[in-house]
Amino acid sequence: MIPPAPPRPAQLGPLLARCRLDRGWSQQRAAAELCAAAGVPTLSRHEVSRWERQRRVPGGFWLGWLAVVLDVPLVVLAEAAAATRRARATRATGPRA
Repeated sequence: MIPPAPPRPAQLGPLLARCRLDRGWSQQRAAAELCAAAGVPTLSRHEVSRWERQRRVPGGFWLGWLAVVLDVPLVVLAEAAAATRRARATRATGPRA
């Protein structure tokens, strides 16, 4: 009998959206919370939207603050970000033969 494959890590966009919605926050509120926590006034709800739609993947700085603000272990977000980057790379290069 073949054991089942381990679950693939979730992609980051849906994970961020779910965590935000679980708190009842708008994208604007999530951006405001991130700005307050990080002390950076320039993050907008548009960037949160880009992350959730996977148009962009946040780097380590924002992943760390997302973990704090959304109360999610950083390792979970980092694995999801890596999975998202891998999926993007696969789509860009096409399936391997």
